[in-house]
Amino acid sequence: MPSRTSGATTTSTVLVAGALGSLSLQLFVIPLVLLPRSNAYGWLLVPLVLTSTPFWSILHESIHGSLLRDRTWNDRLGRALGIGYGAPFILLKSGHLLHHRFSRTPRERTEVYEPAKTTWAARAPGYYLRLFGGLYLAEAASVILALAPRRLWHRLRHLLDTPDTVTALLFDAITGRKLGRFRLDAILIVLAYAGALTAYGPHWWMLLMALAARAVLVSVADNAYHYETALDEPLEAMNLHLPRTLESFVLAFNLHGVHHKHPGLAWPDLRGAFEADGGRFEMGWWRAVARQIRGPIPADSPRLRTSLPAVDEPRTSSTPSPAGRWSRL
Repeated sequence: MPSRTSGATTTSTVLVAGALGSLSLQLFVIPLVLLPRSNAYGWLLVPLVLTSTPFWSILHESIHGSLLRDRTWNDRLGRALGIGYGAPFILLKSGHLLHHRFSRTPRERTEVYEPAKTTWAARAPGYYLRLFGGLYLAEAASVILALAPRRLWHRLRHLLDTPDTVTALLFDAITGRKLGRFRLDAILIVLAYAGALTAYGPHWWMLLMALAARAVLVSVADNAYHYETALDEPLEAMNLHLPRTLESFVLAFNLHGVHHKHPGLAWPDLRGAFEADGGRFEMGWWRAVARQIRGPIPADSPRLRTSLPAVDEPRTSSTPSPAGRWSRL
């Protein structure tokens, strides 16, 4: 009988192969094989862009060492996925682990501002830029530092060393013993995407539109699990309801509250841990994403101190749910 480990390895291998296959289709197969036959094949980029969310989820598994038990191959596949994603794996990994350490503290609370230091109007432009694509664009733009000498990294680190950001700590993590990996991955990213733009030729705008859509999808979902949650609680995150099919599609990333409490759990185990904790959602995924449009929130706002009412998972039609439950999702 196959072991659980071998089954997980097979699943991970299939997921990575599918992710890299989707990426190859976007970057090279469509422009080199399909577009010469008909421009209509460009519409294939629409469904392919929607795989950006599960692509990040697979990469996220590698960041936490949950993709494969073999650490070397886990990180190798993570680096390959990072190159396809458009940002060096070591940058994504270090940044995400810092997120787990400092989430909802002054160093990492995206939507919160100090009223004594700034205003909503001053904070809003940067907030909305980040929300609608800026986060991904900042990650991708990091490749411009590939050839920067180490002393420039240290200079930037000191310039960016403020108590309300993790940027300086991120620079420390990369320049320690990992700058070589960052540089190599960044160069490969530039070569891959420069090659893809060349392959698209006069249809280059199709690829840029696909990348812009990826930037929005990645960025708009990033802080939805933390928006308006309590401050100074790094374990604080919401579980957001999605239909079970979509939950599987995003590799249970919607169970983010469980993930923050148990970051070492692989995605297939999150549902079991969620049910063991009582199986309660704070709200629906779509509502959580949409309410971020409210914008920045002052640090003294009571909205940040009030726990959101949890809601049970909607039941199937064979076991009717109480009236009004769907209205809260």
